Amino acid sequence: MSSGSPKGQPRQSTDRNVASSDPVSLMRIKSLALRAKAVVEGFYNGLHRSPFHGFSVEFSEYRPYTVGDDLRALDWKLFARSDRYYIKKFEDETTRRCYLVVDQSRSMGFGTLEYSKLDYAQTLAATLAHYLTLQRDSVGLMTFDAKLGDFISARNRPGHLRSVLVALSRPVAGEGTDIDAPLRQIAALVPRRGLIVLVSDLLSPIESLRTNLAYLRSRGHEVMILRVLDPGEMELQLSEAGMIVDMETGEEIYLDPEEARAGYRQKFQQHRDQLKTICDSLGVDLFEMPTDQPLEQALFHILSVQKRRSAGPARAGMVAAGAASGARSS
Repeated sequence: MSSGSPKGQPRQSTDRNVASSDPVSLMRIKSLALRAKAVVEGFYNGLHRSPFHGFSVEFSEYRPYTVGDDLRALDWKLFARSDRYYIKKFEDETTRRCYLVVDQSRSMGFGTLEYSKLDYAQTLAATLAHYLTLQRDSVGLMTFDAKLGDFISARNRPGHLRSVLVALSRPVAGEGTDIDAPLRQIAALVPRRGLIVLVSDLLSPIESLRTNLAYLRSRGHEVMILRVLDPGEMELQLSEAGMIVDMETGEEIYLDPEEARAGYRQKFQQHRDQLKTICDSLGVDLFEMPTDQPLEQALFHILSVQKRRSAGPARAGMVAAGAASGARSS
């Protein structure tokens, strides 16, 4: 299934806050690094007005207080006993490994706004990489289209984020989409448990998706999918009949939107429901990211996922059942 289309240091300011919440303004910033930084700054500002303010996932240990730490995290009872200042350290403060698996296929070049899905997806992945680096987490990257692209091992060291951003900045090159190969490869290349974030429109056949996601989950990885969609493909928005071009195959098709709209909506919803069923059965977090919505949402999704880590290894029974179901259907 593919989309078709008609033939420095940023200042803390009102403008920057607007840019970080409005994708149209944000995408006018040419530097991918500055875009990511703007979103993360807006996110941190938003935390002070959100239910996540002061949020921590799971208590882990204490550490000595250092200048600049949030005084609200001080353990005053421990101070009363020891006469020393200690900060409660939580599980979300400990280092974790995250791999961003980013779709750079031709269908990602589609866009009815001032920017494409790929622009949005690249900024989204860059934002996550920047945020996780600030959290002292290790970040890796894999890009793909019809074949595998760049692979960067998860690291947290000077210059590593720049390498990730350079790889993300590359333009669309491939045509088709093979969603299975990168999931198989990331499972083979990453033996240690971590967080795998797939950024894709998922506009491709999904017959073997269950098996590959189940394999990742069986190896202990947390898996989150950020599905990037343009508003023009969530609801068929062509205004008049004409020839459209499949962006991945180059095939030209005559389309009358009035006749096609109902069938398109039905097939799109069916595809969406199938994805949701697969992800729900495996304990995979699936979030839709329309390209006209603020990118900070992805960071809140990351927090939501980490908040549930306190429940322990996720849904082992579901994973086993999903894997068995995938094996039977393959």
